[in-house]
Amino acid sequence: MMKIVVIGGTGLIGSKVVSRLAAQGHEVVAASPRTGVDTLTGAGLDQALKGAKVVVDVANSPSFADDAVLHFFETSGRNLAAAEKAAGVAHHVALSVVGTDKLAQSGYFRGKIAQEALIRNAGIPYTIVRATQFLEFIGGIVQSGADGDTVRLSSASIQPIASDDVAEAVADHSLADPANGIVDIAGPERFALSDLARRYLEATDDPRTVVVDATARYFGAELDDGTLVPDGPARLGKIRFEAWLRQRQQPSA
Repeated sequence: MMKIVVIGGTGLIGSKVVSRLAAQGHEVVAASPRTGVDTLTGAGLDQALKGAKVVVDVANSPSFADDAVLHFFETSGRNLAAAEKAAGVAHHVALSVVGTDKLAQSGYFRGKIAQEALIRNAGIPYTIVRATQFLEFIGGIVQSGADGDTVRLSSASIQPIASDDVAEAVADHSLADPANGIVDIAGPERFALSDLARRYLEATDDPRTVVVDATARYFGAELDDGTLVPDGPARLGKIRFEAWLRQRQQPSA
């Protein structure tokens, strides 16, 4: 049993990581502004990390504006590295995005590129877990291409992964030896982005029409067919799109 601090531990992925690690008997701290730990200001960070062996960072910028994202990832990254060194943390695990280095036209991904560089240069053993887009974000991707009654999206390949599969992989890597590099995780199925959007709209009774547009940008960045999918080996999740949809559409008890 060891102490593990999950930065962003009250969010979509973080809360699932915390539950998985706690169920295995570890002392897990869910660190976020909601619990009094703010990586942007440093508030509560030293206290939270005291005695921690592993830090898992799944926090995201509260604003997606270009400057705000870069500020968040750079400032949080520096504050975390300093606090981890002071606490003697032995493994830093961070969640990033497959294709990050190919998406520098996007302000958000410039922030992630900066975050990854800080992690590599911090001198703390690390594992960067790059995930493909979450199935939970498909609605947001569709909305990003909205143009009146149509949705304009590229037909580039996408291999979306369910948040439960992301959390399982992140928890597993946090208990493993540091990779001191990048590991990729992805969903079990590959789609054309435009086809996936079409299926999502049909399933959610959304009447809008998907228009394939090779020049459509993805959060500010141009896509080619390999941008959003792993280049090489990847750990694949188990939850398929149709199963995720069914689970999502079930009324909660």
